[in-house]
Order: sequence, then C-alpha cells, then structure tokens
Amino acid sequence: MRWDNLADPTGDRARDAALFGADAVTTRTFDTPEFRGITFHEVRARSIVNRVPGASRMPFEWTVNPYRGCSHACVYCFARKTHSYLDLDTGLDFDSQIVVKVNAPELLRRQLASPRWHGEHIAMGTNVDCYQRAEGRYRLMPGIIAALRDRANPFSILTKGTLILRDLDLLRQASEVTDVGISVSVGFTDTALWRTVEPGTPAPERRLEVVRALAGQGIGCGVLMAPVIPFLGDRPEQLRATVRAIAAAGATSVTPLVLHLRPGAREWFMAWLEHHHPHLVRRYERLYAAGAYAPTWYQRRITRQVHELAREYGIGPARAGMPRRIRPAGPLPEEPLEPTASAAPTQLTLL
Repeated sequence: MRWDNLADPTGDRARDAALFGADAVTTRTFDTPEFRGITFHEVRARSIVNRVPGASRMPFEWTVNPYRGCSHACVYCFARKTHSYLDLDTGLDFDSQIVVKVNAPELLRRQLASPRWHGEHIAMGTNVDCYQRAEGRYRLMPGIIAALRDRANPFSILTKGTLILRDLDLLRQASEVTDVGISVSVGFTDTALWRTVEPGTPAPERRLEVVRALAGQGIGCGVLMAPVIPFLGDRPEQLRATVRAIAAAGATSVTPLVLHLRPGAREWFMAWLEHHHPHLVRRYERLYAAGAYAPTWYQRRITRQVHELAREYGIGPARAGMPRRIRPAGPLPEEPLEPTASAAPTQLTLL
C-alpha cells in the first residue's frame, strides 16, 4: 500500500500532499463476525476538512471524510476510484481495506478554530458513509458532531447507516445552534436487488425506520432516492413502491438521482452486471456510451416520474430551508421528446 506523498484527490494537492506517512499507520483486524475479512488501517491525518474541486458537480464546497473505503460494498459507489491512490484495487480492496482517520475529531476541532476558517457548510457522507460498520467501533462521529456543534458550524449528513440514531442527542443539540441537514439514501425497496447491489448496507426498510425515528423526534430528514438503477429499479411500479414507502416514513423530501458510473466504479459495476444480468450489458454500454452519466432525456424522465409520485403522496423535492442547505445547481436543459444521439449527458443536483 502506498501512503507516502499521498494527496487527497478531493483536496488541495499542494496543501494536502502526504496526508499521512507510513510511520503513522497501524493495521488491525478484528475476529468478530461484523468485521471478519476487513482490515483497518488506522492513520493520523494531517488535514480533515477538504475542499471540493471547483470542476466538481457536487453542490457543496467542503467535506469531512473520517474513513476511506466502505464496508457497505455498494457495487456502484463512485468513491471506489479513491482507493487506487493507495495502490489498492477499486473492487474488493475498497470493500475490505478501510482507512480510519483516528484523529478526525480533534483535528476538526483545531481546524474549525483556525482564523482562516469562516464557518462554511460542511457535508459528510458524500464520499464514503461516515456511519458504515467501522463507526460502531471507532466512534468518530460523536466527536465530529460535537466539534461542529461547539462552533455552531452548519453541516449535513448523508447516510445509509442506522447507527446515526446513536447520535440523536448530539444532532438535536447541534440543530439548536446551527443548520443541520440529514438525508438517508434509499434508491429502491426491492429486496432482491438490495441483497446483490448493496450487500453490506442495512436493508432499505431499516433505513426508512431511521427516517421515521428522526421525524418522531422532530428532526426533519430527507431521502436521496439514489441510485435509480436503469432497467433494474426504474419500472413505474418500482418507483411508485419506493416513493410510497418514503412518504410513509415521514420524509420531508425525496430527490432522485440516476446511477452514474465513474472510472473505478464503472469497471466493478459492469463486472457485477455481466455476472448477474448479462442480458443488460449491451444496453448499459449504449446508455452510458457518452461517459459516466445517463443521458439528459433519461434523467429527466426519472425525475419527472418521481416528482409526480411525490406530489401524489404529499412530499416533494428538496427546497430552500429543507434538510440539506446547500447551494442549488443550475437548471437542466429541456428534455427532448425522444432520445437522440445529440442529447448530452448531465448530472442532477445531489439534493
């Protein structure tokens, strides 16, 4: 594994070069059922607040990621590419070689206190899930939330993890002094699809229980309906079932996001597709021929269907003042009546 001279691709390379050296790494394994087969690399990071590159499509500027790699093992995860910077593969290694920034809470507290920091919104869970399985052992998020609370710094969390309920009291305290946005990711409710495409995550119904529990405590929670997987999770009856379940859980909003396949994730997903759904490989090659994103016409069709269902069930897309307070993306071009070769791919706003 390559540690020296590592630069975080989501940060400022000049500032973040050699985020941690080999002498700062401790490797551990734990012989318990939940961690069997997983190796943890404990590091002392030199920086924890990362600036999102200006060319990114993400609608936020700053992130905190206490982990690299993710035991959720979602076959489509766009963050897989980041493991290649450690000379690890973007497939099994991403799922089982987890980097833990053990000093994340103390480092964040120090960076938030710097006169150079101006209290901008910080997004978490946007690269890998900060409430993945490892968080149950390392407990980094309570210190991170407390640091943000104590500085009244606005933040948001996106997660598939049910462990977020452990930190309910801290989240409530933070929401009393600053803007706190929570979103849960539920792209579909199809159990068979979940078992193969998101094998390390809590089941969709358990994630919706998180939404319900937060709502019961007066904490608004939106749902990022992501990813909507073409030809596997996009039939009208599937979209309806998912939106209906999201509404029943008490979500404040639902925002669809069509599957995108960046390098690193694309190869792993296509290998999975070849194994589980070989008849779809050619259709995917055509749909994603122009790059990582599905064509505009397809994204717009899914968005329109989900928003219509959301209105029917009494919820809507994220709006200003709803769970994630991040700058809106610009409008998309009009959808063509029929798919055309000239329809350029685009990406919908995260929320």
